[in-house]
Amino acid sequence: MAITDNIIRVLMVDDSDLVRDMIRAILESDPGIVVVGEASNGMEAIAKVASLKPDIVTMDIEMPVMGGLEAIERIIAEHPVPILAVTALTGVRTAFAAVSKGALDVIEKPDISLENMRNLINKIRLLAKVDVSAHQKALKRSSGAVGISNVTNQRCFSKGGIVAIAASTGGPQAIHTILSHLPARFPVPIVISQHIADGFTQGMVDWLNAVTPLTVSVAVNGDVIAAGHVYINPAEHSMRITEQGMIILGDREAGKVYHPSCNTLICSIAAAYKERVVGLIMSGMGDDGVVGMQAIRKAGGVTLAQDEASSVIFGMNRMAVESGCIDRVVALSDIPAELMQRAGGK
Repeated sequence: MAITDNIIRVLMVDDSDLVRDMIRAILESDPGIVVVGEASNGMEAIAKVASLKPDIVTMDIEMPVMGGLEAIERIIAEHPVPILAVTALTGVRTAFAAVSKGALDVIEKPDISLENMRNLINKIRLLAKVDVSAHQKALKRSSGAVGISNVTNQRCFSKGGIVAIAASTGGPQAIHTILSHLPARFPVPIVISQHIADGFTQGMVDWLNAVTPLTVSVAVNGDVIAAGHVYINPAEHSMRITEQGMIILGDREAGKVYHPSCNTLICSIAAAYKERVVGLIMSGMGDDGVVGMQAIRKAGGVTLAQDEASSVIFGMNRMAVESGCIDRVVALSDIPAELMQRAGGK
């Protein structure tokens, strides 16, 4: 849906008057955003999306009459529009199911802090531009048969390697698709740095574990990574991998805009594993991860980027492609096979 007159029109859905009033105050502090309606349950939301035609919907998950998950599914099917799931930390596990239903991202219910206000406004501005119909079509293509990637005569490795993934907005949905198509005997560890709110990492891990035979876990300081396992960088920590495959968690680094830092993790992997790294940069805004991809390329590893058609936000991956450090741009449906072959699997 095109945004007219550079004004973003928002429909807020939450059964709490207090939360709706807070979100309205935050959003309308930006002169380019207008709240065109409110709903207190999923049934009202479906009707108001049809009548008001907002540019984006903020959707609570737990509501009376009809919950957010069913409402999201109905709205995406009947009147596709960008949806941002807004949840309390206590509802994070359920909230990631909203992504499976078609929500573009999940964010914590805001408080009055300046940082949270900016995060919500930036998220609204970013997601309101997404062509949901086109994105859903790309995801449907990816949810069918997995493609067969031709990597003949290109760099592969069979032992002692690692897959490093950088992702941001739109990443959870794409990672969900990739991991659901990889086998339990995937021959190398997978390490992921996904921009996510504090307290949300475990909820994402639980959601991913439900669809993949791989073992997905929040990375723990001092653990040694192993094949067939997926390690998610916790949002609250910087993360590095040593030459011995040990996870080192530290405090957040001053000056880093995005959390966790994709560059910090991936640069450490490039230094430790050199030519035995397959790096993948995915959907997301900004340029975090680009320096990491450049480090992998310089060390002799393989660099991949998710293609524009399947990305919610063609930002991080676009920056990496334009920097000249990417070996291959890959459709989401082809990424599982690409990773299997690059990692020496079948």
